[in-house]
This record gives sequence, structure tokens and C-alpha cells, in this order.
Amino acid sequence: MSSTFNGLEVARRALTTQQSALYTTGHNIANANTEGYTRQRVNFEQTGPYPPASRNRPEIPGQVGSGVQAGSIERVRDQFLDKQYRSENAKLGYYDSKASAMEQMQSIMNEPTEQGLSKTMDRFWQSLQDLATNKDEGSRAVAVQRGTAVAETFNYVSDSLNSERSNLQEEMNVTKKEINSLVRQINNLNKQIGDIEPHGLVPNDLYDERDRCIDKLSGLVNINVSYESSGGQPSAIAQGKATITLADGQGKDTDTTLIDASSGEYKHMEIGLDDEQNVEQFNFTTIDKDGNETSTDSIAAADFSSQGKMKALMESNGYIDGGEAVGEYPDMLEELNFLARNLAAALNEVHSQGIDANGDPGQEFFVIDDTDNAAASITVSEAIKEDSDLIAVSANGDSGNGENALAMAEAMRKKGVGDLGQNSSIQTYYEGIIGEMAVVAQEAERMQGNATVLRDQVDENRQSVSAVSLDEEMTNMIKFQHAYNAAARNMTTVDEMLDRIINNMGLVGR
Repeated sequence: MSSTFNGLEVARRALTTQQSALYTTGHNIANANTEGYTRQRVNFEQTGPYPPASRNRPEIPGQVGSGVQAGSIERVRDQFLDKQYRSENAKLGYYDSKASAMEQMQSIMNEPTEQGLSKTMDRFWQSLQDLATNKDEGSRAVAVQRGTAVAETFNYVSDSLNSERSNLQEEMNVTKKEINSLVRQINNLNKQIGDIEPHGLVPNDLYDERDRCIDKLSGLVNINVSYESSGGQPSAIAQGKATITLADGQGKDTDTTLIDASSGEYKHMEIGLDDEQNVEQFNFTTIDKDGNETSTDSIAAADFSSQGKMKALMESNGYIDGGEAVGEYPDMLEELNFLARNLAAALNEVHSQGIDANGDPGQEFFVIDDTDNAAASITVSEAIKEDSDLIAVSANGDSGNGENALAMAEAMRKKGVGDLGQNSSIQTYYEGIIGEMAVVAQEAERMQGNATVLRDQVDENRQSVSAVSLDEEMTNMIKFQHAYNAAARNMTTVDEMLDRIINNMGLVGR
């Protein structure tokens, strides 16, 4: 049989429960603009009912309700949307970084502009054409200056590409530190959550902080996340400790577990570079729960398929695949070196067949000090720069003959020169390089746009579930306020009823 004062207890429970809901609503409103905050709700639960009061009542509960209680405070979150968001975030991190690197390369190549290598070679070709008809000192000086401009443009582009590679390497180091920092933070949050959950508590704020770190990590490398129980007597809505595994290009788990929730171990990433600063491998050092390094696993750069910012930086900077350096910047540098070697060889061969103004055979017009870095080391011969009469303009030694200058000009437009191939001239080969770069850059930019739309769309869906809606919170606030007021009125009514019983009953006839 329920107590005479049961009504007061029911009203008290209603008051405290509605008060909890109002406090939670206030917490949501206060964190409406907090990054990574997930809105919370109070799960109302009916308290155990009592049997009705009667002489022969059966011992069956569930007849008279005893009120309500705040069962738990739960985050409103959808793990399926989290998984979608992190997958799309990894793609966006990859294409964002790729598009940025290609944009920087395009600005360095500076084509098509008046200052680009293509236009500079055009001017050199035109100066040789002019020199074939006007062999005076002025035309010779112009040809030397135009040739010097071609060499200096090669030098500038090569130096700028190498400088940008240094920036990419620095960015890889920063990204690596960010990955290691996030992994360490998530592992520490796992420990804190693992200490709280066994007692039946739900650390919602720690969950939010951990999800925020995981979201950031997903933009750097592609990851898969699973959860394991913390043990003890956790709440039914406890999320558990997170195990994070590196995912491959198809989103499947690899053998590299960045955070192992069951053992408390985590891994730190290091980047292995060769002498040419190409990425050879990624090393993952396991650190146990006491902070000791126990073992190191390696993934070859060519096998590192986890899509994200780190992979895009590796591909742009260059990495070792099958013993050779590949990547956008190494490939472009190698193409420029190849072009510079063939340009110098073709011009020098024709120049050596001519006769200069002193009646001597032509010497080397272009000089390359380092064949492997031809674009960075190509220059016009110092002797020719000091004395333009050393340009072998004539084919037979006659002062009026300019056929060799014409032959030099033709060598720049002639197909099948050197190792360029039967269908390529110096000019068309360079145009092919620029065209290929433009296609890669355009594709990266297009995919960046697509990835942005998809990531934003998933994020919008996720925010519609997890973010704080001030309109909805205001509605909830009014709803809980009315319920609180009604509970207070109920308590007053019960109080008046009890007052009647206690102070006014049994006074008949007095």
C-alpha cells in the first residue's frame, strides 16, 4: 500500500526530473556555438508502480504509478553518419592538398604568360631568325641575351620547384606531428573514459572531445573506428573505448592499428626519406600503456594507400615506387631536366657545325654542369656571353652567310630532335608537359569540388541530428517549464489535501 504522502513524493520526482530537463536544455543552449558539441537529452523513465490498496489485493505490481525520474542524459548522435563523414573527410583532405600542390606548381610554371618558358624560348627562336639576316653586333647581343633568358628561366623554374618540394616536406612533418598528437590525445581520452564508464556513468563531454579529435584525424589519414566495452557495470548507453585502425584506399582495415583500446597501446608515425628527399616508407612505433616503445612496423611508401592529406603530400613531394622516384614534382623536374638536356644538345650540335665571326668552328652555346640537374645548371657559355662574335652564325665562314643561325632556329622547332621522339619538337614537347600538368591540376580541382560537396552534405545531415537547434531548445524549454509548473501545482494540491486530513478531520461538532 502506498503511503499517505505518496502524492508529495510523485510531485517531488516530477519537479526534480523536469528541473533536470531544464538544466540540460540550458546546457545545450549555452554550447550552441561550441565546436564539436553534441546536443543532449534527458531520457525520462517511469518509476516502479505500487499495487492498489485493498484487503485482498494480489501481489502484482503495476497498478498505481509512482512518478518519473531522469534515467540518463544521452548525446543525440548517429554513428552511421559519423562513419560517412569521416570517409568523405579523408577524401576531401586528399584532394584539397593535391589541388593546392598543383595550383602552386601551375603558378611556378607560369604558363601561358609573357614570362613563361614557352614565350622565352619563342623570343630566343625569333632572335636567331633575326640574326640570320642581321649579323651586326646588336643582333648578336640580343641572341645572347635571349639565350641567357632561356637558361635563367630553366634555372628559376627548377629552383622554385625544388623550393616548393621543401615546403611540402615541411608540411609532411607538420602533418605527421598533428597525427601523432591526435592519436595521443584520443588514447588519453580512452583512458579517462575507461576509468569512468565501469561505474555506470556516461561521460558525454569526453565523448564529444574524442569525436572531435577523431574527425580531425580522419582528414589526415583514412581510419576505421570501432568501440570496446570498458568493463565493470557500464550504462546501456556507454560508448566504450575507441580502437582506431588505418584504412586502405577502399576503406578496409589494414594491419596497422593506431590505437588499441583493449591493450592501451598506440602508435607514433615517422617518415623515412631517401637522399633525394623522396618518401621511402612510413614507420609506426608501438608505445605501450606505460609509455615504452616496444616495436616498429613499416609500410613502404608505394603501399601506403590510406587516403588523406598525408598521402596527397607524399604523392606531390615524391616517393619511391619500384626503386624509382615518382610524384608530381619529381616528374616535372625530370621532364624539365630532360628538355634542358635535349635543348642544349640540339643547339650545341648545330652550333658546332657553323663558323663564328673570327673564322673558328662554333663552340658549345649552352653549358650544363650537372647532367642530372640540367634545368638547374644550364647556362650560356661564359665565352659567348663575353664575346658575342663567338656565335657561329655562318655555315661556310662567309660574313654574309646566316644559314647556321637559321639551322639553330629550326632545331628548336624540328621534330625528332635528340631523345624527344619522332613526333615531338622542343616546343611541342614542352607544351605536352604543360598540358599534362593542367589536366592533373584540373582533375584535382574538380575532385576537390566534388569531395567538398559530398562532405558538406553528410555534415549537414549529421548537424541536423547532433547540432543544437535554438528553436527546438526554446520549444523544449517552454515544454519543461510548463511541466515543472504543473508539478508544483500538483504538490500544492496534495499539500492542501493533507492539510485537510491532518488539521480538519475529526472536528465535527466542535
